[in-house]
Amino acid sequence: MKKNTVVLILLLSAPLLLQRCGVVNQASQAINLMNCEFRILSVTDVRLVGVDMDHISNIKQLTWLDAQKLMVALTKQTLPLNFNVNIEARNPNGTTAGLNSVDYIVFIDDIQMTSGTFNQPISIPPNNGTATIPMQMTVDLKQVLQGKSADAILNFAMNLSGAGANPTRFKVKLKPYIIVNGSPLSYPGYITVKTEFAGPN
Repeated sequence: MKKNTVVLILLLSAPLLLQRCGVVNQASQAINLMNCEFRILSVTDVRLVGVDMDHISNIKQLTWLDAQKLMVALTKQTLPLNFNVNIEARNPNGTTAGLNSVDYIVFIDDIQMTSGTFNQPISIPPNNGTATIPMQMTVDLKQVLQGKSADAILNFAMNLSGAGANPTRFKVKLKPYIIVNGSPLSYPGYITVKTEFAGPN
């Protein structure tokens, strides 16, 4: 009878113990996140109104059809630019760090281009392990570069083609979030991310 009672107590208390362990694990990942470092790993898939701009630095490198497409697009009210910014996170802690989502603000040449939220959990392995946060961006160049000539806007987009391997023109501000006991816990302030690993600043 006593043995059955002990088993029953263990069964009833197991969910509470598991919940407590889960909260402790979430809190640990949140604390570890505070020590993580971030950098812009690469900028890829640069497309202007659907035209592949990777490795295009002047209009002579475009096909005739793509050049015509861009010329027509420059007369329109909007000029959509799409690209991916890949952020690499490094975890110097002895246990896993994690985030559930991250707010971001993207700058190119110190011009704020776009902002939004990346809603995908990321786990960063311990002992200087790394994980990549792949963020897809869409920007209306006509809006963010108001007052600029068509040539200036086109040159701006083409100059991004050389940013992939060493995206020095880019700067990203991040505010990561992690869920602890069902509630979102945000990173205090924003992390400014450039091309070299850096932590809080």
